[in-house]
Formats: sequence, C-alpha cells, structure tokens
Amino acid sequence: MTDTPLTLDHDRHTIDQELARLDRLATLLDSRFRLPGTSIRFGLDSIVGLVPGIGDTLVAAPSAWMIWRGHAMGVSKWHLTRMAANLGIDYVIGAIPLVGDLFDIGFKANLRNLAILREGLDARRFPRRNA
Repeated sequence: MTDTPLTLDHDRHTIDQELARLDRLATLLDSRFRLPGTSIRFGLDSIVGLVPGIGDTLVAAPSAWMIWRGHAMGVSKWHLTRMAANLGIDYVIGAIPLVGDLFDIGFKANLRNLAILREGLDARRFPRRNA
C-alpha cells in the first residue's frame, strides 16, 4: 500500500477499494453489533468508550485516519471540516461517562463521516454547473 494521494485520475477500482476499507472500519466502529431483541446497533466506539480516561482517545485515532484518507483522496476542505466537526462532537460528548456512550450509539460519527466522504467524492466527480 502506498500513501500517494488518490485523485480522480486514479482508476475507479483503487478508489472503490479505499472506500470499501473505510466502510469496514466505520461499520466496525459504529454498527458491527446488534443489541439482542432490538434493532439497536453499536460498535467498538461505544464499547471502548466505556474505558475511563483513554477509551474515547483510542477510538479517535482510527476516526482521524478516516479524515486523513479523505484528504488523500482530494475531498474538499468543506467536507473535511464537517468530518472533523463530527469527530470533535463525538469525542467531547463521548467523554461524558455513560451519557457519552449512549450518544455514541445514536450519533455514529464514523458512518456519518463516510457518507460525507462519499458526498465529497461525488462533488468532485460531478461538479455543479452555474446556470
């Protein structure tokens, strides 16, 4: 694996592979598991966040990596800022014991960021035309 920036000039397969990897990560962090008997899904973000003091910091690292990969794919600063804001909200509120872990279950910052990343890639591929 190289760390060369992915641009739209790269073949579609390379970008699709990167998105698939980020999708697996976001799913693992936000919705890998289901609470039995319910439709409530949660991931490692909620579980690791239960560890006092370091849990939310540990989970912030792969979330920040997703933002960095968005930058490497050439997503706009606007989209990267939105992704960073989601991470910040998740980190700050997630640090509140128990309340933050319940928030993590509902907010799902990584899945939100994946959607923003896809939106940013689509915006690059299909720019708006001024009428």
